[in-house]
Amino acid sequence: MILKGTISQLIQEYLSQESLFLVDIEISKENDIVVTIESESQVDIRNCADLSKIVEGGLDRDKEDFSLTVTSAGLDMPFKVHRQYLKFIGQEVEILLKKGSKFTAKLLNAGHESIEVERAIMVKEEGKKRAIKKFVSETFDLKDIKSTKPFIKFK
Repeated sequence: MILKGTISQLIQEYLSQESLFLVDIEISKENDIVVTIESESQVDIRNCADLSKIVEGGLDRDKEDFSLTVTSAGLDMPFKVHRQYLKFIGQEVEILLKKGSKFTAKLLNAGHESIEVERAIMVKEEGKKRAIKKFVSETFDLKDIKSTKPFIKFK
């Protein structure tokens, strides 16, 4: 049985040398391995190829057959680790709460248990006929969030 810890140990040195970080390792019952990595700047194809060679060289195909995919975290993928939140501070993110509401907000701060965002809400002020847009800062516990991912704007 191939273990996540084994793969993590194999690639840790390379990740730190290349200023990359591990987002996730998934291993199916059929030994289909998917390693997802991220960087503060960018991940290039060379990084994925290098990591693939490291994992292939560290596992024994004679003992267990496996397939391997090394990929970077895509813009459509929800955040899985704290460093992804840190990378997107100051940028727009899309948040889906476990209660079901979904909204876009600017990520202001990210802790290990909560995040702080700024978002626009429509407020009906007394004496006004129409609601006005108001920016509010809110804090959400990560346990109350189903997913957070980068917000992609098409102009």
